[in-house]
Amino acid sequence: MESKKIDHICIAVKDLDAARKIWEPVLGKSEPDDPYVDEPEKIRVARYWLGGVGFELMASTTADGPVAKWIEKNGEGVMLISFNVENTRDAIRELEKKDYPFIPNPEPLADDPTGKSRPFRDCEFAFIHPKKMNGVLLELIDYKWKELE
Repeated sequence: MESKKIDHICIAVKDLDAARKIWEPVLGKSEPDDPYVDEPEKIRVARYWLGGVGFELMASTTADGPVAKWIEKNGEGVMLISFNVENTRDAIRELEKKDYPFIPNPEPLADDPTGKSRPFRDCEFAFIHPKKMNGVLLELIDYKWKELE
């Protein structure tokens, strides 16, 4: 498996609008380049492009969502780093053979025998457990980022 680049970095925040007011002047932006809501992951995101790498402010849409739980345990701050890979499912298979523990998808895809891959737009992503990665939640994603070409 080869990581092609750092895909994005996510900052977990309690209040997305308040965080935007703090970060946008530093980023030199007046609004997100790609704001979105991901209902299955229970998040609202403000994504900014910085040199072809995504910088995301991420807030939970529910009190019991994964981001809300992470903030409760760790406080606001860097939550995850994402690496872009050619194929998420191939990366899962290869790394599981090397004892990398992936976090199961709570809503497994019908055609994914690993139960670890999650859908996003026209790609898939998966999380390696932070216990293996020196406390860092690592995401692998195979998005092609055609909008940056």
